[in-house]
Amino acid sequence: MTAVDETAASTLELEIGGMTCASCAMRIEKKLNRLDGVEASVNYATEKAQIRTHGPVDAAALIAEVEKTGYTASVPAAPQPEGDAPDDEEGGELRSLRHRVIGATVLSVPVIVLAMIPALQFTYWQWASLTLAAPVIAWAAWPFHRAAWLNLRHGAATMDTLISIGTTAAFLWSLYALFFGTAGMAGMTHAFELTIAPSDGAANIYLEVAAGVTTFVLAGRYFEKRSKRQAGAALRALLDMGAKDVAVLRDGVEQRVPVAQLAIGDEFVVRPGEKIATDGVVVSGTSAVDASMLTGESVPVEVAPGDAVTGATVNAGGRLVIRATRIGADTQLAQMARLVEEAQSGKAEMQRLADRISGVFVPIAIAIAVAALGVWIGAGFPLAAAFTAAVAVLIIACPCALGLATPIALLVGTGRGAQMGVLIKGPEVLETSRGIDTIVLDKTGTVTTGTMTLTGTVRADGVSEDELLTIAGALEDASEHPIAKAIATAARTRLGTLPAVESFQNVEGLGVTGVVDGHAAVIGRASLLQDWAVQLPADLQHAKDSAEADGNTVVLVAWDGQARGLLLVGDEVKPTSADAIRRLRALGLRPVLLTGDNATVARRVAASVGIDEVIAEVLPAEKVDVVARLQAEGRKVAMVGDGVNDAAALAQADLGLAMGTGTDAAIEAADITLVRADLLGAVDAIRLSRRTLTVIKTNLFWAFAYNAAAIPLAAFGLLNPMLAGAAMAFSSVFVVGNSLRLRSFRSTAAAPHPAPLERTPR
Repeated sequence: MTAVDETAASTLELEIGGMTCASCAMRIEKKLNRLDGVEASVNYATEKAQIRTHGPVDAAALIAEVEKTGYTASVPAAPQPEGDAPDDEEGGELRSLRHRVIGATVLSVPVIVLAMIPALQFTYWQWASLTLAAPVIAWAAWPFHRAAWLNLRHGAATMDTLISIGTTAAFLWSLYALFFGTAGMAGMTHAFELTIAPSDGAANIYLEVAAGVTTFVLAGRYFEKRSKRQAGAALRALLDMGAKDVAVLRDGVEQRVPVAQLAIGDEFVVRPGEKIATDGVVVSGTSAVDASMLTGESVPVEVAPGDAVTGATVNAGGRLVIRATRIGADTQLAQMARLVEEAQSGKAEMQRLADRISGVFVPIAIAIAVAALGVWIGAGFPLAAAFTAAVAVLIIACPCALGLATPIALLVGTGRGAQMGVLIKGPEVLETSRGIDTIVLDKTGTVTTGTMTLTGTVRADGVSEDELLTIAGALEDASEHPIAKAIATAARTRLGTLPAVESFQNVEGLGVTGVVDGHAAVIGRASLLQDWAVQLPADLQHAKDSAEADGNTVVLVAWDGQARGLLLVGDEVKPTSADAIRRLRALGLRPVLLTGDNATVARRVAASVGIDEVIAEVLPAEKVDVVARLQAEGRKVAMVGDGVNDAAALAQADLGLAMGTGTDAAIEAADITLVRADLLGAVDAIRLSRRTLTVIKTNLFWAFAYNAAAIPLAAFGLLNPMLAGAAMAFSSVFVVGNSLRLRSFRSTAAAPHPAPLERTPR
């Protein structure tokens, strides 16, 4: 490892392993920031440390400092294909945790049932419970014990510490009662008594407490880990979007080589349907380039020699020869990947309430247990009674309800969301939903359908719509252009069948010509009609100018030497968008339309759905800047999008929502995925997020409140360990019952519609 020897500030990123809660990230961050010339920010969610150094700092020294704290650190490896070793290792860790959850559940359920139902307690049932509970405490709970030991070595305490001490104390006391007390006798029963009175506890076992707590908390840890496993998937989706190989021209001969071997200045061939390998300039050929995968905009861009093109876009028309101008890390695709990474790393840490309070709560609970033990012994009470009070404190303080508070509400809430087409990635997403006051909406594919469709026709005198669509549809049906497909699809839908075409010709970038039913037809741009000496009459010219002013794409149709009509093609507004905007306003959100499309089209779409604020004609990289600017104004911003160009903005936003019909990069960068391809899903997502967050906060309050009330009773000997176990069970039932209320959450589609807004004149 070489030293970073620079007088200017430099940045370094480290991957951190072994963190189990936000307090771990805080401890690592404090440790690194004590080093001279180091400014560190550790993100628990992404398990990475962003380090800014001033002057020479050895990366190996930084890694060693993290390892001294009890965690692992490494410099991130270069991106690798799917199935690489790091991904397999991460998957193996998740599989191991899942096996522990399954094993603990199978072993713990009989133990809990036997302890809580005296009628099922057969002779020597207690020893069967010990046999089942021992593997849970020793094997399934091992991650908690190991983390507690590491924290102890560094003088720290987390939730792992309390879980480990509480479960171990319950298990050890059970061993004491079985081998040295009366709990191991034949015929022993475990009555569920709620009497408040001092007792020696030597006749009771608490194996169900030890096994149950372990199982519940492990389950919560598993679901949290599974959601965190998706970190970085947005970057992989971006990197996988580009072409894998390219047909390079070498001495006039095409050679298929990997994209990595492409150099600046190389000329390469792109055939119809192929991806453009890298950023470049068209040398020869004309075509329509579909940039929707990268920009999210549906209208293909006509390109000709001298025009710039972007890597990862698709050649939808003719054969192109392109000269590479940017490769590798300098391409627009790679720059967007960096934007996503920077936006993700720049998010504020989501420190869960349980982890923040545990930094104080855990040491206090342990201190109270030790103090109770000492006071009871000092007061002359029997040693067994003193240990009973101390164990009762540890058991009542053991965070069973706390471990359930977030994951159970999350499971119920996300399960209900999945039924409605709303996929929430994790509990940290919910923490930002309540404060959202602004929602930024991408236009294409979000507010609109994202596909070109025939939106209207204008006909000359004496021409019927069926006649216009028959000739235009038949001729365009022979073309592969997206606009031609929209016209042909509309014609076939209306007419059923289309006549055959003769003498078809595709005039690159201008339109098509041919003979339909004996009529020599020309369809396309005005310049193509002028080449055929066809002039537009005044009424059609006026209609063309008006339609283009409204943001429509206009296709001219002529046959037999005369202009016969106009076809209007555009991106239609989704039928649910206006209703969704009304509902978003009712939630207290301010909608903003953000698009790379021209301002005229953007304002027309915004007016049709009731959006007042429009930001148009922005480049993909500028969308991040727009979101950041709104945040700098003090707004809490949610972003809804579906294209790759939205991915970085989705990551930058306080809450990112991606359409499930969008690109993988947008979906992975977002916090919430909307399977339903309409904005009503965004309304459901925000409502459900807020409701679930409320339930989680209620659960957490109860989990801590019952501890705060019960710990003093246990310390004074008024709460024997069995009663402590009952209190834990009741708190868990409350938390689960409160969470299950989310199952009654209703989708927006089933809710009453708000009063409609007045239509904006068009």
